Amino acid sequence: MPLSPDEASRFAVLLESNAESLAARWSELAGAGLRGRLSGAELLRQTRDLRTAFQQALAAGAADVNDEAAAELRAQLSELSSNRARQGFSATETAISVFALKEATLQVLGDADDAATLRDYVAFSAFVDRAALFTFDSYVRVREALISDQAEQLLELSTPVVKLWEGVVAVPLVGTLDSARAQVVMERLLQTLVDTGSPYAIIDITGVPAVDTQVAQHILKTVVAARLMGADCIISGIRPQIAQTIVALGIEFGDIATKASLADALRYVLGKTGKRPVR
Repeated sequence: MPLSPDEASRFAVLLESNAESLAARWSELAGAGLRGRLSGAELLRQTRDLRTAFQQALAAGAADVNDEAAAELRAQLSELSSNRARQGFSATETAISVFALKEATLQVLGDADDAATLRDYVAFSAFVDRAALFTFDSYVRVREALISDQAEQLLELSTPVVKLWEGVVAVPLVGTLDSARAQVVMERLLQTLVDTGSPYAIIDITGVPAVDTQVAQHILKTVVAARLMGADCIISGIRPQIAQTIVALGIEFGDIATKASLADALRYVLGKTGKRPVR
């Protein structure tokens, strides 16, 4: 249940009148689950800021963490989640840091055992629980964004375009070629062709474990795009097993030159330019 205005007001006063002792105890409890990976001074600063945000939200009459009066509290919780996610803490460790406010508050209340105080504490605990869940959700969103960014960076690193010779660039592919990676390959190859003015591009699939219809389509689209940029493409790395698979699937590469190895492809290109005989 949401906090009533009277309950919110009473706990706002409690958080204000016990500011330092509450923040210190909260910091101590939260730090127990972090195994020393965050300095005591930094943790105390965080709990002080959060205590202030909780107190101000309750003083403004926030009955739930999603209320307008709790906007600053949500901002503080989001910042905590973002920082913890980037520092490598888990979602559970982050949420437990917020849950610790309940125990710290209970210790401030002392041995109060009257029914009214217990009802107030139960309502306040539910408010803190919702704040911790908000923190957990915020952490997950930040973590997913970080993972997505890292995956994109790894994707770019896994699809290098290298200059083999004057006028010759190569894309050595390693691993599975799905739609997302094929798009990155195409974009990077086309940009390199523009930057270098190279008339030849070698797409080396030696490191691609298997070629099916989908992979072949991705390769063909890349070749067509490169041709539209004025470059001639050669596909290298056609191993016997891949050649058999291509024939069995009925995949047609048309007039695209194919070679068994990257070295053969480079010799072929240099032969076409008059620097080496074509083999």
